Amino acid sequence: MHIAEGFLPPAHAVAWGVASAPFVVHGVRSLTREVREHPESTLLLGASGAFAFVLSALKIPSVTGSCSHPTGTGLGAILFRPPVMAVLGTITLLFQALLLAHGGLTTLGANVFSMAIVGPWAGYGIYRLLRRYDVSLMVAVFFAAFVADLSTYCVTSVQLALAFPDPGSGFLGALGKFGSIFAVTQIPLAVSEGLLTVLVMRLLVQSSKGELTRLGVFLTGRKTAAAAQTPSARTDAEEEANR
Repeated sequence: MHIAEGFLPPAHAVAWGVASAPFVVHGVRSLTREVREHPESTLLLGASGAFAFVLSALKIPSVTGSCSHPTGTGLGAILFRPPVMAVLGTITLLFQALLLAHGGLTTLGANVFSMAIVGPWAGYGIYRLLRRYDVSLMVAVFFAAFVADLSTYCVTSVQLALAFPDPGSGFLGALGKFGSIFAVTQIPLAVSEGLLTVLVMRLLVQSSKGELTRLGVFLTGRKTAAAAQTPSARTDAEEEANR
């Protein structure tokens, strides 16, 4: 859903940049604290960023001035929370703009807002909601990645509709047109991203169970308090995640 370089009017580009800046600044503080307090998480942080970079680089032409693609932000949001993903997503978008001509510098703020801010928060929100009601880890992971992807495309549709309202039906008409065109490719991509994220999480459960436990990935609403107090409850949560 990267909006291409120079496609947004200057006022819109600046406004989205201003709206994104506080989230990114907060994310830098969160990321710095995570690395300082838990340097062992650096490898997993890098993997989360690389996952977002690779998936979001797989673009399919869609709406004029934009494209459809997976986002890869749901995984990082689950592991390290949305503020950290705002930074990783911004770095991803910046490198893609500079190295792949995917997106752009003038539209960086808009792309960060949709993919690195709204997407991770929406995905993490549905993940925490499902885990609160003891939905299994992998089902919650699927819907987190699915919602993070779809919410990004919804915000991009809003951004384009605000910049280019329909001459006859205005903002709502343009939003319907942009959204319907995106949906043709984006809904199947969101399903595919959800399934791929589940596969990656399964690998992480097998290879990095201790780190995932520290990050609270295995905790559910029923087990959160107990897991914080007893090792046996944490073990039960991990065993449930493996099922």
